[in-house]
Amino acid sequence: MSRTVSSWILSSARNSIILQGKGRSYSICIPNRNKIKWNLIFSKTCPYPAGSCSLDRTLSFPKAFRHTSTEEEHFSFQLSPAQINDILRAGELSHRTLDLPGKNANSVLRFESNQLASNSPIEDRRSAATCLQTAGMMFGVFDGHAGAACAQAVSERLLHYIAVSLMPRRSLEEIELAVEAMKPVRPILQWHRHPSDVEYQEIASRYFENLRVYWQHLLDLDAEPGFSLEEAMICAFKRLDSDISLEVQAPQENELMRNIALQVAFSGATACVAHVDGVHLHVANTGDCRAVLGVREEDGTWSTLPLTRDHNAYDEFEIRRLKREHPRSEEKTLFVNDRLLGILMPSRAFGDVQLKWSKELQHSILENSCDVEALNIYQYVPPNYHTPPYLTAEPEVTYHKLRSKDKFLVIASDGLWEMLSNEKVVKLVAGHLTELNMQKSPLTFKKPINLGYMHNLLLQRKSKGLASLDQNIATHLIRHAIGSNEYGEVDPEKLAAMLTLPEDLARMYRDDITVTVVYFNSETIEDYYRSH
Repeated sequence: MSRTVSSWILSSARNSIILQGKGRSYSICIPNRNKIKWNLIFSKTCPYPAGSCSLDRTLSFPKAFRHTSTEEEHFSFQLSPAQINDILRAGELSHRTLDLPGKNANSVLRFESNQLASNSPIEDRRSAATCLQTAGMMFGVFDGHAGAACAQAVSERLLHYIAVSLMPRRSLEEIELAVEAMKPVRPILQWHRHPSDVEYQEIASRYFENLRVYWQHLLDLDAEPGFSLEEAMICAFKRLDSDISLEVQAPQENELMRNIALQVAFSGATACVAHVDGVHLHVANTGDCRAVLGVREEDGTWSTLPLTRDHNAYDEFEIRRLKREHPRSEEKTLFVNDRLLGILMPSRAFGDVQLKWSKELQHSILENSCDVEALNIYQYVPPNYHTPPYLTAEPEVTYHKLRSKDKFLVIASDGLWEMLSNEKVVKLVAGHLTELNMQKSPLTFKKPINLGYMHNLLLQRKSKGLASLDQNIATHLIRHAIGSNEYGEVDPEKLAAMLTLPEDLARMYRDDITVTVVYFNSETIEDYYRSH
């Protein structure tokens, strides 16, 4: 990024018009409005009253180099390479899988993940877990809006709801008997977390109780639940969203619990969850996170296989779905300025009860609550709000049978996809993978030499130097997402500028970014096909 561009960023922020009012900021200087999910830009500076609790906690990423305001007298975009790496690598998580006793060989070789905040605090969340009472592993990315509360709750709870939906009746009965007898319960999931991927112990017992109500409901069914994996994922998504809505309507033991329930229900989150069991890959998506498969073809070239659809105003299927669900008189007001009811970019999400409840229910809940302003709760009923719900958390589920040529899966929040195309992401991961393979073994020439082989040699040459900076592929993708110039190369000056953008400006240029890359074990996949 040149000095001219850096200066323009700073001056554009200082010259913008900001209207202050009731704890929120309304900016009319927004270079790229489609990067803001809500038309209102929420101020996170409101103090919380004593006894209340905000779920807008943040990961403890280094912030020493980030400015807090464009009004600072001494403003600089300068960072050393070491400082840049410290910021980019703070949220790194990697895990190599091990085969568990009594289970089939794992088709997941390893996964790597990272996050970079734009909002303060970050509103994205991520989850990864191994299923202990059923088969498979799960990976989730959750993109919050209007605060982090809903994304936090969904990241903690959704994988449990999916796992319970998949458990046989006998296992559910064993868990219920253990809880009734106040005995230890065998864990359902083994979590793989970054130290900063916090849980909220204040409400963990309430979440467990509602999960128990769900498995009791499954036990009340006349026969074995017998969900297919697709049915289990859909049921889990819908049930959790229903619980989020009901929890805020139910009496709570204390003000703390009520405030948490309010924040979760009145914020929102999109979600993309992958379940991998042997060669069976299911991806459930609600909103505009995305999952993309990297495929290495027989000639050595790489191709891209998208496994999700973005649920927003740009998707014809979503437009038709919403038109079917609402009267013809509302066709012209369902999407305004490419947003649902002129408010929300994704057309599917958890929480966001403002777009699901009746006006009367919203008024009843909020008028009996404590200071909702202090909780940063968005009180607004859009015009033309006649036939709710307008929003659903029901996911679309895609099934894909893994092949040996399917090498990796990238799941990320839209902060990545706004910056990089599907094809660019796959190309970067492929180049990084090639670089790592080069480091492990000396380069040898194979004969005969084909087009794909020459293409890989070119990738090796191009990736040399930059790829070796980052062992974690998610970091590599984030570095390119915010630092690439028009030639697709990382510009150190632009990278430094994007990392030091102050909190009142960063959201105009980039969103929170969360990336998880899952690498598959080709040998395990090949063994499956040899034995079947």
